[in-house]
Amino acid sequence: MSGETTVRSWIRRRAVPAAAAVVTVAAGLSVRSVLGGDLAKYAGDALYALLIFWLVLVVAPRTRAWVAAIVAFGVSAAVELFQLTGVPAELGAHSTLARLVLGTTFNAPDLPFYAVGAASGWALHRIARAVRAGRRRRTSVRPR
Repeated sequence: MSGETTVRSWIRRRAVPAAAAVVTVAAGLSVRSVLGGDLAKYAGDALYALLIFWLVLVVAPRTRAWVAAIVAFGVSAAVELFQLTGVPAELGAHSTLARLVLGTTFNAPDLPFYAVGAASGWALHRIARAVRAGRRRRTSVRPR
């Protein structure tokens, strides 16, 4: 395998989840302007976990989707529990980025929405793989 092929493969495996992460960030930042109240908050929670799902696949593209979903939920839940310490609130008082990444206050109802976001990542990944597999089958079947 040539160096150029290796680089292309490295980029190709990461391009789709990276693009999905960018779309997820855009959705997360705009959701509060489109939705209101609890709907916006919990949609944001699900998108937060979905973003982590995509980032896991950018960093480790050969990770199985179900593992990435578990990691995404685990990281989201850990950040939520970290809010119990008060450290994220203190950091968020001085940094918008810290407030966006770590949140500020613990809210137990956020946890199921992290699960929804992680599960959505798993489902979207499965759908994308099925679509790609269908394309490969169509292009490999040549008319005679």
